[in-house]
Amino acid sequence: MVDSQRIPIGISQCLLGSPVRFNGGHKHSRLCTAQLGDCFELVPFCPEVSIGLGTPREPIRLVGEPSRPRVVGSKTPALDVTDDLRSYGRKVAAEQTHLCGFILMQKSPSCGMERVKVYQSNGHPAQGTAAGAFAAELMHQRPLLPVEEEGRLHDPVLRENFVTRVMVYAAWQQMLTEGLSAQRLLQFHARHKYLLLAHHPEHYQRMGRLLANLAQGDLSPVADSYFELLMTALKKTANRGSHSNVLAHIAGHFKRVLNSDERQELETLIADYRQGQIPLVVPLTLLKHHLMKHPDDYLHQQAYLQPHPPGLSLRNAI
Repeated sequence: MVDSQRIPIGISQCLLGSPVRFNGGHKHSRLCTAQLGDCFELVPFCPEVSIGLGTPREPIRLVGEPSRPRVVGSKTPALDVTDDLRSYGRKVAAEQTHLCGFILMQKSPSCGMERVKVYQSNGHPAQGTAAGAFAAELMHQRPLLPVEEEGRLHDPVLRENFVTRVMVYAAWQQMLTEGLSAQRLLQFHARHKYLLLAHHPEHYQRMGRLLANLAQGDLSPVADSYFELLMTALKKTANRGSHSNVLAHIAGHFKRVLNSDERQELETLIADYRQGQIPLVVPLTLLKHHLMKHPDDYLHQQAYLQPHPPGLSLRNAI
C-alpha cells in the first residue's frame, strides 16, 4: 500500500476552518481535519478568493439553464464570475497534477459537485440542478480524479469508496513514476484483482483482456485505456454481495490447510456479513489471521486485504 502521508488531496478551503466564505465564516469539517487529515495531506483551495473576490463578499449563485448556468451576484446580476471560476478550474487541473483526489463543499455555486440549485432570472428556482462552476471544470479536465463532496463522505460506504479510489490512484501514479513496463502493468493488475472483483467484475475481465497481449512497443495507449477502466470500475461502490463473493474466493485459498471447523467458521461469518449481521472487518480479520498462519504470496500482495490506512477503520461500518 502507498504511504498515505505522502498522498495530497485537494479540498475546499472552508472545510478546513478558514474564514473564506461569503459571510466571513467557514464550514469546518472534523471528518476531514480530524480523520482524513491525519492520513492525507489536505491541500486547500478557495476558488472565489483565488479569483479576487473579497471576504466578506456578496453571495453568488447559479442562474440560467442548468446545462450551462452562469455564476452571478445574488444582489448584483452584473457581477458575473463564471469565466473566472471556470478558468481557475482549468488552472488547478493543469497545474496541480500531483493531487490524487479532491473534496468539495456541497451546494456551493463554485465548489458543489452536483445538485447545486440553479435560479431563473426572476429569482425562482429552475427545473434542474448543476455542479458549481469551478468543480464542473475541474471534473471535466480531470475526469478520472477521485472527487467527492464532504457531505457525502459522512456515508460510510461512500467514504470507504472515495479513500479506496484515492489510494489506487496514488498507487498508479507511483507505478508510472517508477517507469511503465509490461511487467509492472501485469503486477498492478494482479495486485488489484480482488479489489476490482468486489467493485466491477465485468470491468476486471475487460482489463484482463486488454493486458492479454501486451506488445513490446509503446505501452502508453494500453495504460491509458487500462487506467480509465480502473477508475471507472472503482467508482462503482462494492456491496455486501460482491464483497461476499470475494471473501469466498479468498477463503478458497485455505481449503486445503483449514480443518472442517475452521472452514465452517469462515463460511458462517461470510454468510452473516452477506445478510448484514456483521461488518466487513469481521470476516476479513479472520481471513488475515489464517493468512498469518498459512502464508500465501499471492494473497499477501492483494490490495483488497488492506486498501487504505488502517487507522481510518473504514471497514468497521460497512
